[in-house]
Amino acid sequence: MKDLDKLEDEVYNEETFILFLEALAADRLDEEEKEKANPSNPYDRGHNGWEHGTIGQYLDASAAWANSSINGLPLMPKEINPWKRMAQILHAGKIYE
Repeated sequence: MKDLDKLEDEVYNEETFILFLEALAADRLDEEEKEKANPSNPYDRGHNGWEHGTIGQYLDASAAWANSSINGLPLMPKEINPWKRMAQILHAGKIYE
């Protein structure tokens, strides 16, 4: 499994964004397989740390984090590269409640 944090840090153009997106999708598919084999507590994150079980919940969480960080965060200034910003938004949707 690829390190999503590392891949997110390496996003700087469309090509690297697509690599990140492919890894994020693979991470989700891996979690789904793990959940089928050994379901986690429904009130906890999944095996790979996914907070949400549906695409709707995930997209809602991604949008909520994007809105919360639109001007940056106290320890995280807003990313100016739009490709990396998109990677951050999608990555945050994995864990944001």
